[in-house]
Amino acid sequence: MRIVNWKELSAEEQELVLTRPATSDDGSKAKLVADIIANIRARKDEALLEYSKKFDKLEADHIKLTQEEINQAIDRVSPELKDALNKAYKNIYTFHDAQKFEPVVVQTQNGVTCELHTHPIDSVGLYVPGGSAPLVSTVLMLAIPAQIAKCPKVILTSPPPVSDAIIYAATLCGVKDIFTVGGAQAIAAMAYGTETVPKVNKIFGPGNSFVTEAKKQVSSDFRGAAIDMPAGPSEVLVIADETANPAFAAADLLSQAEHGPDSQVVLLSTNPNYGKEVLAEVDKLLKTLSREGIAQKALEKSIAIICDSLDECAKISNIYAPEHLIVETKDPRALLPKLRNAGSIFLGAYTPESVGDYASGTNHTLPTYGYAKTASSLGLADYVRRYTVQHVTKEGLGILANTVEQMADAEGLTAHKLAVTIRMDAIKGENK
Repeated sequence: MRIVNWKELSAEEQELVLTRPATSDDGSKAKLVADIIANIRARKDEALLEYSKKFDKLEADHIKLTQEEINQAIDRVSPELKDALNKAYKNIYTFHDAQKFEPVVVQTQNGVTCELHTHPIDSVGLYVPGGSAPLVSTVLMLAIPAQIAKCPKVILTSPPPVSDAIIYAATLCGVKDIFTVGGAQAIAAMAYGTETVPKVNKIFGPGNSFVTEAKKQVSSDFRGAAIDMPAGPSEVLVIADETANPAFAAADLLSQAEHGPDSQVVLLSTNPNYGKEVLAEVDKLLKTLSREGIAQKALEKSIAIICDSLDECAKISNIYAPEHLIVETKDPRALLPKLRNAGSIFLGAYTPESVGDYASGTNHTLPTYGYAKTASSLGLADYVRRYTVQHVTKEGLGILANTVEQMADAEGLTAHKLAVTIRMDAIKGENK
């Protein structure tokens, strides 16, 4: 992790410093994923089982968990972990339940009523990574909003062997259909359906580069499925002043770096010595991590930037648009109005990113790789669709008629004009 002074950099160097490491792909990954998708579309379960045994070392001859397997998994989860998941569930549910939509009904003029309503997406698929880090927290983040939205069909896929904790969390959220399949093949199965895995309308959840590529491909195919958001490697940016504890910031940076070797962490500080102090703490803490090697690789692509002021920190952060933004300053809330582009913001010395990842209540599924400039954190809105309703009375049409006819004329759309004119003629005929 290198340290630079922002004001000493040229405009080109500043842009380069905030450029994320490129994700390398010579096209072979996209082709492999495309082949997997095409094969599963053609051969369905047969191909899905082949890929699961090849890539995920699936030992069973079935991919959908039986109720007996689910019950046995739940029994194996410790009471302590169940209690932790129950508490996290309560907080996450409370925050997302508060996001429910009320219908909007507005009379725009006499006789013209416009309405905005929502209904849940009919079917959603949740992808939960497994492997070296089975993300049980992701189950809660993805499944609780689906539960609150009352999506009629919710399925979950995760690489085999599916973690007992993942199964317990899924059951806690009312998910009954759990499939032991991972990778691009899981995305393909949910997007197009197989004999065993039902097709869904929208797919949620993070994953490795193959999962990300698969989500990208199926979302660009009208026969496939929509996805939650574009994604890249995970990241955090920390803004700190002279009051910040270097050990706190070091732990925050490492908690993101341990996600994967392609993760990136950024430190912004108004204290000229802070970068060195944090790096010293990072070196000490790094040795205690179970994923030390992974975190070390991520730190090689990371940077500490010395800034003149907190306003400058905010400006740089808005340019970078981090997935996670931690503000460890004397008065963190004072900086909040100046912070725009971030997936989720953590205010104060005692608000580590970990609380948002697990149990504060906010969702940890966030836009990465700069997409926070336009994309939002996952929420209840992602599990419903909006639709409008309008009702126009005879009086209302009479008021609107000339406006619509004039605009239709201007666009050369005579049938649009006729749809109004023919009704107005009928109304005039009734009034004779």
